[in-house]
Amino acid sequence: MIENPKKTTGNKRLFVLVSCMIALAVAQYSCYGQASSSPGKAEDVIYFSVKNHLDQSRENSLIVLDPSVLSEVNFSERSRLRIFLGENEIPSQWNEKGPEKGLAFVLPTIGPSETLELRIVQDDSSKRPDYNKRTQAELSHKFGGEFKDREYIGGYFENVDSLHVPAEHTDHSWFIRYEGPGWESDLVGYRFYLDWRNGIDVFGKKVKSPVLQDVGQDGFDSYHEPAEWGMDVLKVGKTLGLGSIATWENGKARRVDVTDSLYAEITNNGAVYSSVLTNYYGWDLPSGKTDLRAEIAIHAGTRLSKMDLISSNEIPNFATGLIKDPKAELMQSNSDLEFGYIATYGSQSLAGDKLGIAVIYPTSKLKEITEDELSHVLVFDARDQELSYYFLAAWEQEPGGITSKEEFKNYLEMEIVKLSNPLEISIK
Repeated sequence: MIENPKKTTGNKRLFVLVSCMIALAVAQYSCYGQASSSPGKAEDVIYFSVKNHLDQSRENSLIVLDPSVLSEVNFSERSRLRIFLGENEIPSQWNEKGPEKGLAFVLPTIGPSETLELRIVQDDSSKRPDYNKRTQAELSHKFGGEFKDREYIGGYFENVDSLHVPAEHTDHSWFIRYEGPGWESDLVGYRFYLDWRNGIDVFGKKVKSPVLQDVGQDGFDSYHEPAEWGMDVLKVGKTLGLGSIATWENGKARRVDVTDSLYAEITNNGAVYSSVLTNYYGWDLPSGKTDLRAEIAIHAGTRLSKMDLISSNEIPNFATGLIKDPKAELMQSNSDLEFGYIATYGSQSLAGDKLGIAVIYPTSKLKEITEDELSHVLVFDARDQELSYYFLAAWEQEPGGITSKEEFKNYLEMEIVKLSNPLEISIK
C-alpha cells in the first residue's frame, strides 16, 4: 500500500513545479555515473533540488525544466547543458519543440521522502557525451514510386521529420512504413494509423534496445508475426485500440475519421524523450469542424505515453478508451486521487499470451465510463478545448515484464499515486 500524503501547492513554498511523469520500470541508465567530474565554470551552474513527498521510492521519473528557469543564467547554448547528481551525470536533452519544452532528464531513482541536490552546468567541450538511446520516434514513407488507385507502387522507405499526408493515401496504401508514426521507450513501442482509422496500436518488445527502425522494412505487415525484437501484440480493428482519440456520439465511440487533411511531425527523437505531433485539420463533427492538435510523448524507463490534445473549437464529448476483448477482464480505479484508470488484463495479445492495457485519466474531467459494442469508453468534459491523458501496455514477454493481473493492478495503483503527487523542484 502506498501512502497518499496531503498534496502541496506551489503558493506555499518557493519552488517551481515542472512537468513530471512517473513510471516504475526495471531499466537503469547505462551511462548513469559515467562522469567523474563536471564541466563548466562556477558561474555557469544552476543548483536545484528534487523532493519526493511519497513514502515510496520512485524510479525513472521524468523532469522537464522550463526554459524560464534558465533565463537568468548566461548559458550560450542550451543544447549543451548537462545534469549532475554529485559527480555522476544524468543523461539529458534540450527539447526545442513538443509538449514539454526545456531541459528534460529522467531521474533514475529517488528514495521515500528523499530530497536530492542536483546541478546544471554548461559543457565547454565541442561535443556532449553520446548517451545510451532509450527512446525513439520516427516517421518513414516511400520515395521513388507513385500512387496508382490509392496504392503506392515501387519506391523505397526513408525517414522524414514531417509529412503532409497526400490526399491519395488511405489504409493499406503501403506508402507509410507500418502505416503511421511510431514511438518507443526501452520497454514498449507504439504506433498509430495515419489515415482515416487513427487507431493506436502496440509493439511488444523482447529487447530494451530501439527496434522501430527495423519494423516493416519489407513493405508488408510481417510485424504481426513473432520476431527476435517482439511483435505487434494488439488487434485494433474498428475499436479504440489503446487510447485512440474519439468522440462519444449516439451511444458509440467515433475515432478521428473525416478530416480535410493530416500533418505529422517528429518533434523529438532523443536519448531520454521522444514525441510526435499530429494536426488534424477540419475534423468533421456534428457540432461543426474543428482543428485538433495532438502531441504524444514518451520517456525512458516507462510504459506510459502522454497524449496532449488542443481543439480549435469546443468538442462536447471528447472520448478515448480500450478495445473490448472477451479474453480480458476490465479493471477500474477506486480512489479520490487526481488520476484514475481503466484497464484490461488477460490473454488478449496477438501472441496468445498475457497483455495488460490501460488509460490513465484526470478524474476532474471525467463525465462517465461507458461502453459500446467494441470498446470500453471514457467520456470527458473538455469545454476548455483541452484534454490530457496517458495510455500504456504491459506485455508478459518484456524483459522482466508483468505476468499477472494482480501485478498489473498494483503497478497501475502506484502510477496514479505518483502522477497525483508530482515531485517538487526547488531552484536555488
